[in-house]
Amino acid sequence: MPVQRKLAEGGRGAESPCLICRGGRMLCGRPNCPVLAKASASAKVKPLMEREAIQGSSPPSVFVGYAGYPYVRAGPMIPPFFGNTGILDTPELWLGKGLEEIVEYRYSLIRGTRRIRIGEAREGGRLVSSLQELAMGDGPVDSEATLFGKPKGPVIFSEYSQPFGPSAPLKSFEISDLRVDRRIERAYYDRDLKAAEAILDLYRKGVPVTKIQRAFSVGMLGRPQARKLVPTRWSITAIDSLLSAQIVDRLKGFETIDKCRVHSLRTLHNLFLAILLPLRWSFEWIEAWFPGSAWNLGGSRPALMGDYEGYGGRKTYASVGGCYYSARLAVAEGLLKERRQAAALVMREIYPGYSMPIGVWLVREGVRRMMGSEPKEFESLEEALAYARSELTVPLRRWIEHSTTLRNAFLQEKLPKYLSRMQMDWE
Repeated sequence: MPVQRKLAEGGRGAESPCLICRGGRMLCGRPNCPVLAKASASAKVKPLMEREAIQGSSPPSVFVGYAGYPYVRAGPMIPPFFGNTGILDTPELWLGKGLEEIVEYRYSLIRGTRRIRIGEAREGGRLVSSLQELAMGDGPVDSEATLFGKPKGPVIFSEYSQPFGPSAPLKSFEISDLRVDRRIERAYYDRDLKAAEAILDLYRKGVPVTKIQRAFSVGMLGRPQARKLVPTRWSITAIDSLLSAQIVDRLKGFETIDKCRVHSLRTLHNLFLAILLPLRWSFEWIEAWFPGSAWNLGGSRPALMGDYEGYGGRKTYASVGGCYYSARLAVAEGLLKERRQAAALVMREIYPGYSMPIGVWLVREGVRRMMGSEPKEFESLEEALAYARSELTVPLRRWIEHSTTLRNAFLQEKLPKYLSRMQMDWE
């Protein structure tokens, strides 16, 4: 299929094949992604160990790949040192860190992998059981892995999940001094609780989203006959999507906000900016990748791409991928705290300094912090847009061209004025 056709089918506003591919579909026809290859080569990493036996404190951390599904590569992630390693796999703590620092966190985690059938999550295989115990950990877990060969490979970058470091086939794996998170333990042993119910229950009890994603990925949640391994990148989006959909349903029972609002945040060479309108719920996410940024290295101008849902929600997967659902969750959480609903347009400008993708956690945590900031309030959409223009680099005209939210808002504002004029004419 020609690249042009793929672009046309990829979603509204897609202007760059890299925005559609994101290193996974090879739309350019090359055997390897030049974007990821350049990012991997430029990352400041080095081998951390030269042995086939790894001993250290897992954050805790597990990995489930997606290649070869329903057979997947899965295993633990362990640094070659002991101590308080929790930050190595806790994206909720990374906002404010530098890109290179985050890459160093991830490169220090050695992956041991073994080919496993996804159904082993319900059959209690030895390795899967050990991974489930690890994912149940409440803090770093002393671990030991023996590998078939020395770990190798560059940092693997993904738009969905956090970067991953070197790996090797796994021979054996043992853990000790495990302190479990009782909330996850109870969900694991509740054989009557459906997965969606378990996810919502853990979230309400304050379990961090990334811990829920980890437990879901290794098949710990749901009725026994339905449990299975879920690739890490899929589990991230599944949890963000499910939680945000549930919160949005609650928002629809609340009054709308009173005024137009603008929230903004700058972090890690990104600008997040949200315009909230005093209308019933809708959500839109638009990204603008600048030339020189991760998915627009060869572009001549910022490339915009986005997706939208109205009050009734959406039936298809968002073309912009998992970041849509991460942003939707963060916005819905912010509105839930106020017990209000709104029409939300969230815009993201990605600048050249963002040279490597580091996962949708950045969107979730960035928009969360943005929603927690004090907004600017305005009486009209025009005033809100005037302020937004002072923050944005991409011309406002291009945002309006790509935004269903803004077109709908302008239409709703103009229609009453039009009807009023019509009534005067009739009189």
